Amino acid sequence: MKNTANDPLTASAPDPFLTTGPFAERIAFLAEFMLPGRYEVLRRTVGMRTRYMTVLAENMYHGQNAAALVRHCDAFGISQMHTVETLCRFEPSAAVVRGTDRWVGIRKHRTTAGALEALRREGYRIVATTPHREDSTPETFDVGRGPFALVFGTEHAGISEEVIRSADEFLRIPMCGMVESLNVSASAAILIYQLSERVRHTVEGWRMSADEQAEVIYGWMRRSVKDSEEILRRRFGEGGY
Repeated sequence: MKNTANDPLTASAPDPFLTTGPFAERIAFLAEFMLPGRYEVLRRTVGMRTRYMTVLAENMYHGQNAAALVRHCDAFGISQMHTVETLCRFEPSAAVVRGTDRWVGIRKHRTTAGALEALRREGYRIVATTPHREDSTPETFDVGRGPFALVFGTEHAGISEEVIRSADEFLRIPMCGMVESLNVSASAAILIYQLSERVRHTVEGWRMSADEQAEVIYGWMRRSVKDSEEILRRRFGEGGY
């Protein structure tokens, strides 16, 4: 699916990643080991990433659903997601994720309380996704009130009582059929797509800062260039990466 959102980066524009910021020298160095077209794809993609919204997956034990969630984040420009692994590890199916976990930062937490605390510390509203609370829908949710984290629960039990007690808001997808709810993968795709589109079109400052973008693209380049750690070590010395 082609992204049609406005992209201020053009091939002819000066490249700040190569000239300014703490990673400029290393980014410029690694760019020598990549085809220009490959580097341009990374450069354009990072310009469409956001940390204004994020996702928290709570004890998601089906690998295909974990993988689908990662792919949704990548496809719709979510830079980073969080997981809770109290009951099971977050292990995306390799056959489904198809390498997209290389482009999405995944922060793992041992407990739900720890994850919620970390998100609040970073300024996120906790938004629990559940069909059992009448609060907001994708159309009425106020994306402009500040950064938010969408919480998705287990495939059968849904979000935990701990999340329900701690949530700032609740979000549901209205149904007009006999089915009560969609599976977690389908729900996540709908919500992440609709809300990310609304964020990009209505919220100022939804993009990551220049330094955040540089950090992300540097990480991508390290994962893209073969033997990048050794290459960087030889150029910049021990710990130079």
